Formats: sequence, structure tokens, C-alpha cells
Amino acid sequence: MSKTHCLTLNLRDDAELIQEYEDYHKPGKVWPEVIDSIKNSEIISMKIFRQDLLLIMVIEVTESFSFEKKAKADFNNEKIQAWERLMEKFQKVDPNEPNAGKWQAVTNIFCLEEH
Repeated sequence: MSKTHCLTLNLRDDAELIQEYEDYHKPGKVWPEVIDSIKNSEIISMKIFRQDLLLIMVIEVTESFSFEKKAKADFNNEKIQAWERLMEKFQKVDPNEPNAGKWQAVTNIFCLEEH
């Protein structure tokens, strides 16, 4: 059994930065350590969609996946921390706004399979 999570994040309003961000996420461009970290954290599938400045990440995870466990592993991985610092130049993150941080989980309010 798996679970699905959806998260959002806003990009900076800069066409060149957005293109550079997308380029970093093309096949073969994401650092191998990042891909390994994702695969080793019980994430089964990850997709990122973009609508204008809004990024939407959909992840399918195992029942035992934990955001806390993933965050701890990432914090202790120098390469992942370097990737995160690099990505911050593209992301609209305001440390003074609790809901404008990095990826924010959204609430599922409808599921067809439940009807």
C-alpha cells in the first residue's frame, strides 16, 4: 500500500531563473546523489509540475515513509545540502512567512475512490 502527497512551492518571478531551474530538472541533469537520496527514502514516484510561478510536486511513498526521517537524512548529507542551497536561488522563500517556506504540503479534500 502506498500514500500520495502533494506539495507546492513558488518560484521567483524571473523567466531566466525559471528556465535555469527547469534545465536543472531535465533527465540526466539532477545530481545523482539527489536521485539516490529520493530513491533511498521510500519515495516510489515523484513528479513536479509547473503552472506559471507555482510548482506542484506529487509524490507516492511507502506506508513507512516519513517527512521527518527524509529531512533528517537530507540534513546529514552534504551533497543534498549543496543542492538545496543551489535551488534556493530559484525559489521564492521568505523566512518571515511560515507558509512561504520551501515545499508546503497541501490538504487533500477530494478523492474519487472514496465516493
